[in-house]
Amino acid sequence: MPRKTDWEEKIRALRRFYRREKRVPGYAEMMDLFGYRSKNAVYGLLRKLQEQGYLIINPNGKIAFTGQLTGSIRLLGTVQAGFPSPAEEELVDVLSLDEFLVNRPEATFMLTVSGDSMIEAGIHPGDIVLVERGQTPRSGDIVVAQVDDEWTLKYFQKKGRAVQLEPANKKYKTIVPRESLTIGGIVKAVVRKYR
Repeated sequence: MPRKTDWEEKIRALRRFYRREKRVPGYAEMMDLFGYRSKNAVYGLLRKLQEQGYLIINPNGKIAFTGQLTGSIRLLGTVQAGFPSPAEEELVDVLSLDEFLVNRPEATFMLTVSGDSMIEAGIHPGDIVLVERGQTPRSGDIVVAQVDDEWTLKYFQKKGRAVQLEPANKKYKTIVPRESLTIGGIVKAVVRKYR
């Protein structure tokens, strides 16, 4: 029975390689990356990824990743948020949102926010937060924490040995753990889609 291809894992592997090396891997490197024994198997996978819009294979067999795989978006300059100024469009760079927002991809995950306890921190229901595991929070960090068996998103505050979690909305009270507190990670970025 043929093995089922884990497309998401293959795409993640290509993204990791691209972020690390800043280039597209060669066929031999992809054999190692995917655990394949032949370049033919790699070529078959690449054809499927091309059909899905993740890459382009030119007639010479050269591979180019699309923005769908790299997550790259053109950075055209800056815009004034105060008084209007003359606008000039100039290609400054190509920016991957993953590279801009995520320092440790292996330790980062996303969560969709529900509830309004952090609106004064600019975090609204429906926003997506990027959370990084594995670091000790400092006072003032926004954390995802499990408090007495319930998960929440709050400001982490430590005073001496006492820890409390503070909301960013006056309607809610500060949470002081009674039995247990587990920090799931520190919020590193917030993403909001307006439409």
